[in-house]
Amino acid sequence: MSSKPKIGLALSGGGVRGISHLGVLKALNELGITPSKVSGSSAGAIAGAMYCQGYHPEEVMKIIVETNYFRFMRPAISWKGILKMESLADLYKIYFPHDDFSKLKTPLAVAATDIRKGKVVYFDEGELIKPIMASSCIPGMFAPIHLENKYLVDGGVLNNLPVEPLEGICDVVIGVNCNHLPEESNIRNMKNLIERSVIMTMNFNVYSRKSKCDYFIEAPGLGKYGVFDIKKAPELFQAGYDQTMKVFEENPSMQDLISKPKKEKTETL
Repeated sequence: MSSKPKIGLALSGGGVRGISHLGVLKALNELGITPSKVSGSSAGAIAGAMYCQGYHPEEVMKIIVETNYFRFMRPAISWKGILKMESLADLYKIYFPHDDFSKLKTPLAVAATDIRKGKVVYFDEGELIKPIMASSCIPGMFAPIHLENKYLVDGGVLNNLPVEPLEGICDVVIGVNCNHLPEESNIRNMKNLIERSVIMTMNFNVYSRKSKCDYFIEAPGLGKYGVFDIKKAPELFQAGYDQTMKVFEENPSMQDLISKPKKEKTETL
């Protein structure tokens, strides 16, 4: 390419598996591939927002692991959900003090689902924190987020790889899925059955958009990790990093995406 292409990065949801996105971002940084815009659903929205705010991937992982996430939640005594997410706003205000999309160092879009209309809603301007919370609001677990006269839940319900906000803006789109499901010869119990079924639904959602991506990064086997299995954070981070390097090596055309000299490789967590 004669000039630097605008690179879009779409990050899927997937609970704690989204930590693998941080490994992807670390690898891209080292390779000198800088996204012009990031989009994300659920965990991808959180990881993307932290990156776009300017935090380094290793720093974000440390924050996620060391923060007692659930202490910021309180019971929601209603039919809408078990927990309320509004109290998480206090946590997010620490890391996004300006609460404004326009203050991010890299443009960001996040996807949420309007539960009343059954439609995807994209946010890329105005207040930042509520859209992030809405994008990661797991239905049934959390009460919906009320914003702009809408009741919003997890963006992954309808769009778990939001490439649409990047179309027409970016020359190249890199899609990242953190839910690759390994084969399972023994479905052990009902919990295992339900988890696999949910991931299959999420992946169908993702794979329907794979053709919209110029490059697709999917670390194998991440679907075996639980949504809240935070103890596996280092493994997830490393899996994302390794797979990104592998995809780069297998696709010489990605050399055209490099915008600056490669950084020296640092020790991966």
